[in-house]
Amino acid sequence: MPSKKTLAPMIAALAVTCGFLAAAPAFAASKEKVLYSFCSVSGCADGEYPWGLIFDASGNLYGVADGGAYGYGVIFQLTPGAGGTWTEKVLYSFCSGGWPCNDGAYPVGSLNFDKAGNLYGMTTAGGSYQAACGASDCGTAFELSPSENGTWTEAVLHSFNDDGKDGVEPAAGVTSDTAGHLYGTTLYGGAHGGGIVFELSPGSNGTWTETVLHNFCSVRGCADGSALMAGVVFDKKGNLYGTTTGGGNSNTCGTQGCGVVFELKPGASGKWKQEVLYNFTSRGGSEAGLILDAAGNLYGTTPETVFELKKNDGWAKKVLHTFGRGNDGSVPTGNLIFSAGNLYGTTGNGGNYHTCLDGSGCGTVFQLTRQSNGTWKETILHSFTDNGEDGTFPNSGVILDTKGNLYGPTAYGGTGPCQNSVGEVVGCGTVFEITP
Repeated sequence: MPSKKTLAPMIAALAVTCGFLAAAPAFAASKEKVLYSFCSVSGCADGEYPWGLIFDASGNLYGVADGGAYGYGVIFQLTPGAGGTWTEKVLYSFCSGGWPCNDGAYPVGSLNFDKAGNLYGMTTAGGSYQAACGASDCGTAFELSPSENGTWTEAVLHSFNDDGKDGVEPAAGVTSDTAGHLYGTTLYGGAHGGGIVFELSPGSNGTWTETVLHNFCSVRGCADGSALMAGVVFDKKGNLYGTTTGGGNSNTCGTQGCGVVFELKPGASGKWKQEVLYNFTSRGGSEAGLILDAAGNLYGTTPETVFELKKNDGWAKKVLHTFGRGNDGSVPTGNLIFSAGNLYGTTGNGGNYHTCLDGSGCGTVFQLTRQSNGTWKETILHSFTDNGEDGTFPNSGVILDTKGNLYGPTAYGGTGPCQNSVGEVVGCGTVFEITP
């Protein structure tokens, strides 16, 4: 059995966080509240190191975490109650049959609801072909279906296979189209080893069929990109957009490349055409996903910046904010979200409290507001602090409720007993709320 794989410490990586539009709040005096601290029960059966959040229509929160009854991850629900309290419930613990975890292991990214209330997501390890992956991980795409008695049933829709064709090791969640097809990415694998973008199509008999839409590193020098740590997003015409952390034509990052922003366009006979829209010029590319505005412009983050790619200007890049100045945040994490023209997101480091990671800061939640002269102004809504209660290192962005409150997870912090490699108690992560 391999050693426990903790994904959350990859502070600047792996997150496809879902959000939805709401009225823009005025965050002049925002207030943060910890809704839940993980590992509050023996053995962290309730989870640890949470990742990604999504709302249902009733205002319940859902996410993924490590830990659980078998140590290979959980799907959890947080339900609001009287007096502002929230109750956590584990809907599913992975690897119930033991290693090699045919039902999947270590869920990643955010979940996705369908119209019937089923949840869809990805695991970075486990599945039916784990032996084929050797020391690396294969992973799965799964469905979690509710029943009338309140239980949830998990079904594996696809087990990834290191067979020289399929992708391996998904690092983000899935998105869906109007027909209920699922789309996602893998970090590695495919025909050229650079990862894939795939589609999962439901069949009449309950089975799902995978189609590889693009094999990355398919051209010399991986000029089309490689190593996908984020998911994909649709525009109004059905085109897909995403980012890679390696490959591309830039010569400033050595042989591995700096990564790209790409577009996939559907064509005749189910073929998709890939086009590189932008080549990053600094190491790490973009480990978070993209979002689009109403005009089709793209927004995302690098390890140092928030950027915009303008569609009508030939996808010219504009830096909206550069992090790392004073008590500003640093290393933005997770997807951005829009609300009434403002951008919201998280940074894994930085902020007003420098008690984490040898003084590099515990992370922030930030807002970017467009000014009349076209520049963007940053406002820090919350600086996380290592005080034994607050979360630290927010790892996958924030989402908004219909009242304009922000919600997100932190990888560490809270009241849980989790320790780092040198035995220091760093907490097991939290889910937090920021109210205007």
